Amino acid sequence: MIDDWVVAADDMGGYWLQAGGRVVAAQIGRDGVIRAVDKREGDGATPCGRWPVRAVYYRPDRVQCPATILPCHRLTVDCGWCDDVTSPDYNRYVKRPCDFRHEQMWRHDEAYDFVVELGYNDDPVVTGHGSAIFLHCTAAGKTSTAGCVAVSKADLAVIIESASVHQHLLIPDALLTS
Repeated sequence: MIDDWVVAADDMGGYWLQAGGRVVAAQIGRDGVIRAVDKREGDGATPCGRWPVRAVYYRPDRVQCPATILPCHRLTVDCGWCDDVTSPDYNRYVKRPCDFRHEQMWRHDEAYDFVVELGYNDDPVVTGHGSAIFLHCTAAGKTSTAGCVAVSKADLAVIIESASVHQHLLIPDALLTS
């Protein structure tokens, strides 16, 4: 766990990400942190646990993928992530158009300029227990996420470069808000 990227909190209600030799301001879900077993689709909470870092997606018209050992995938306008509990592709990358509800990954804000895919609820996928839990960029005017962890785009680029083999993001139980 020495190389884990770790989410931490301060006494003033702020959150931080310790990663790549840095400590940077972070945002979490609007409804705080929840036990992974209690996580539900659309609840606005960030699941605590130790999640493997799977891959990086990036918006090539705005940024380049940082030098990293992680697999990097270019986003396009037809990239999506399924969050529809009735879909067999729940919590998976999908190509748009898609007949099921999904997040559009090509966003107008900068939140998904870099997206780090986390291995939350993917091995195996449990329908309804949350989807699209990422580490991504903060978006202008936002103070929280829908359940992800977010940091500034500049910080995330450096953090992605620091990734090690078998990299994980740790959201400790100590952050539980209820």
